[in-house]
Amino acid sequence: MDLQLEDDRYCFVCGEENENGLRLSFTLLDGKVCSEFTFSKAHQGYKDIVHGGLLSAVLDEAMVKASLMQGMPAVTAEITVRFRNPLFVNERAIVEAEIRRVKRQIIETSAVIKKHDNTLVAEGWAKLFLKK
Repeated sequence: MDLQLEDDRYCFVCGEENENGLRLSFTLLDGKVCSEFTFSKAHQGYKDIVHGGLLSAVLDEAMVKASLMQGMPAVTAEITVRFRNPLFVNERAIVEAEIRRVKRQIIETSAVIKKHDNTLVAEGWAKLFLKK
């Protein structure tokens, strides 16, 4: 199957046109991508705690962006997420991701979400499939 990767700006995590999405904006600096964000009560799982699935989605998006913003369009083939501490609604956090290794068509990446006091919220690792 010849999969075409096209950005129509409706990605749930970063899509500027998706009024129901998170609309995160990513920047690239020294091989790392990052984005700051704050989730609202609408994004909770248990009372006042951000849903882990949303944290996983942010980690995934950051790792794909680390590849894409460096000229390597890719899709996630495998992802592992480890939760360390809760992130509460209305609490600011930052996600940071980078490429660890490129081998043939597989890009190995890692990402972390931290609070502003540097408390680790979650970390992830992914293998991305490079779309040539």
